[in-house]
Amino acid sequence: MEKLSIIIPCYNEEASLAECYGRTAAVLNSMDCETEIIYVNDGSLDRTREILDSIATEDRHVKVIHFSRNFGHQPAVSAGIKNCDADRAIIMDADMQDPPELIPDILRLCKKEQANSVYCVRRSREKESWFKQFTARRFYRTMNSMSEIEFPLDAGDFRLIDRKIMDEFGKLKENGKYIRGLISWIGFKQVPFYYERKARIAGETKYPLRRMLKFASTALLYFSKKPLQIMIGLGFLAVIIGIILAIWVILGKIYGFSNAELGWTSTITVTVFFGGVQLLTIGVLGQYVGVLFDEIKDRPEYIIDEKRNFGD
Repeated sequence: MEKLSIIIPCYNEEASLAECYGRTAAVLNSMDCETEIIYVNDGSLDRTREILDSIATEDRHVKVIHFSRNFGHQPAVSAGIKNCDADRAIIMDADMQDPPELIPDILRLCKKEQANSVYCVRRSREKESWFKQFTARRFYRTMNSMSEIEFPLDAGDFRLIDRKIMDEFGKLKENGKYIRGLISWIGFKQVPFYYERKARIAGETKYPLRRMLKFASTALLYFSKKPLQIMIGLGFLAVIIGIILAIWVILGKIYGFSNAELGWTSTITVTVFFGGVQLLTIGVLGQYVGVLFDEIKDRPEYIIDEKRNFGD
């Protein structure tokens, strides 16, 4: 019999876990295939661990992975995928913004299209600020304009992936993962599923502006070399401006239409411009060097403290 896993990363989700488990289990119990839920506790500081252990004790179809500390949402999803032995897996969040009631429809679409992945595209974002919606839309479009591969617009981590994609994902060695980008990079047949994204049932978002910016920078640095190309373009522009300014000063001295000694304003302006270009270029290079530094250290992406109901 075919097996389906639901991978759910958790960080400080004590207020939503009861409803998350209840609704997800109710959907899975109505399906005609073998099912399980894999919760990944990403070093939560509230009662998330205690609640998950209690659920796993009562339901042997619930598996739990506890991290030794908080490593982040993407490592938690990665751990769920790498510890999954099912034929297909669905990745969703514990806050119920991704409704588990859609699981049968997603699975039916996957089988109908004979797809390797179904990525869920948000038609709308309930109760999210205009700033969050605007920046999210711009993020995906900016990434597509700068990346070497095309990402599905307005699609998050809520998706179905099959065994073929999970096996290929397990071969990827980088630690700074942008999972939705990596799954797009892996390829095979991937189809969209459109849905209305709900508001969180409890708690606060785990992606405030600071973490959103870090997430976006990871996606950009790992999937695009265009920032480096832009810096080269700025360098050429600075050189051209410098040459034009030098010619203007020389000709001005010869023909008497400029007074270089009194041109302190232009001198300061050009100095600031060149200095800004240099600092920006060094900063971008530093970001790429930082990525290389993190990868060369070859530290594990996460550390598992305990696993429950995995049988081994």
